[in-house]
Amino acid sequence: MNKSELIKKIIEKKEFSQLPEKDVEIAFSHFEKRQTSDEEKIRLTRELLHKVFGSFTSQKLLSPKNKSEEWILRKHLSTRERLPYYKEVYERILKEFENKKINIIDLGAGVNGFSYKYFEKKGDYIAIESVGQLVNLMNNYFKENKISGVAYHESLFNLKKIKKIILETGVLLPKEPTMVEKVKILRIIFLFKVLDSLEMLERDYSKKLLKEIAPLADKVVISFATRSMIKQKKFKVERHWILDFIKENFKVLDDFELGGERYICFEEE
Repeated sequence: MNKSELIKKIIEKKEFSQLPEKDVEIAFSHFEKRQTSDEEKIRLTRELLHKVFGSFTSQKLLSPKNKSEEWILRKHLSTRERLPYYKEVYERILKEFENKKINIIDLGAGVNGFSYKYFEKKGDYIAIESVGQLVNLMNNYFKENKISGVAYHESLFNLKKIKKIILETGVLLPKEPTMVEKVKILRIIFLFKVLDSLEMLERDYSKKLLKEIAPLADKVVISFATRSMIKQKKFKVERHWILDFIKENFKVLDDFELGGERYICFEEE
């Protein structure tokens, strides 16, 4: 089979059927030149894609019916851990934006849009997610509940498109149609437990992404797990590769740990 046929075969599995082609191609590139059978290349690519995208998601989450926000958040491993701490996390991250108009841009959102009620008075919510089923899930939720939010189905490796979406969220808008005075909409970018997954597909891509998006934001917040999401055991987390990079290139605003997750808040210097 040629490359196109192999990619098509890989996404025949429901779990990967709504991933951006770019993500699948990057995963496949790890095994494309390996001296092995097409079947093995397909298996290895699916295995990598599962580690990056599927391991966080319960199959029940791909077809829920009339479930609450809490049910959805508990079914995604990443948000399950954060659920008891959402209010505290958002209050700390967004405290300096009180009474200011903000847009939250959530990269690699998963189902984080279902946590909207914890910050709804703060501003609008824009999610960017690779798993199409989760994008549909969030958009249906926003529509049914008349929430000021939208989810985009896009690869985080499509940097040009990501930057375009971010820039479109921070336009200057008049407070009222008749007023000359304009108010800037502040942008806060979230990357919760995303960087490790990006690195699985492309080494050092996280650094490239942060360098490109940080100048577009008033604040960037990254996070990573400090304990096993399944066994709930604490493990030593160094990650000097990204922490040193952030300290060298940006101004760190806050660094804290809560509920088995470490958060780093920073801005462009």
